[in-house]
Amino acid sequence: MNKIAVDADVRREEAHNSATSSHPAEYAGTSPIKINKLGHFVYEVTDIERTVKFWTEVMGFIETDRNDKGMVFFRCGADHHAIGLKPMPAGKAPKRDMKAGLQMEHLAFEVDDIEVLKKAKAYLKANNIPIVFEGRKGAGCNVSINFLDPDGFEFEIYCEMDQIGPDGRLRPPEMFRKANPLEDAIANPVSKTW
Repeated sequence: MNKIAVDADVRREEAHNSATSSHPAEYAGTSPIKINKLGHFVYEVTDIERTVKFWTEVMGFIETDRNDKGMVFFRCGADHHAIGLKPMPAGKAPKRDMKAGLQMEHLAFEVDDIEVLKKAKAYLKANNIPIVFEGRKGAGCNVSINFLDPDGFEFEIYCEMDQIGPDGRLRPPEMFRKANPLEDAIANPVSKTW
C-alpha cells in the first residue's frame, strides 16, 4: 500500500472515531458547496465477482475499470464511474438487516470546479467537519474532498471526473497521478487527453 493510501486510512480512522463530537451545533458562515448532481456511490461487498455480474447482467451497467485495491467501477453514461464496489475486509460481517443498513463506503456529489473545492475545504475546516481525504485517488482522476457527517458517514465532493466517449477508451492506469493533499492535486494536474 502506498503512503497516500496509508495516510488516508489513518486520517479516516481518527476522524470516524471523533465525528460525532467534532461537528458544531451550528455551522458558521455560508457554505460554498453547491451540488450539481449525485455523482457516484461506493459500497462494500462480500463477493466482488458475484456483484459484478449483478451490475452488468441484471442492471446493464458497463464495467469501466478495476484498481490495485480490488475495487471495480461501473458506468451508465459518460462519467468514468457511477458505482464502485469495494471488497469487504476479511472477517467483517455484512450488514443485511434493514435496521443496520447498507455498508456504504462513500456517496459522492459533483461540484463545478477546483475553486469550489478550495472554498469547501476552508469551510469544512472552519466548522470542525472532519476531512478524511483530499486530492486525487486514481480511477476516474477526479479531484475530491472526502469528509464525515455528524454520524461518521463518509461523503465526497468532487470535480473533473474523466469522461468516457462512445469508443469506451479509458485513461491508462499509469496516467492516474495520485495526490494528497488538495493543493498537490491542483499543482500536478492530469492530462485531459489520453
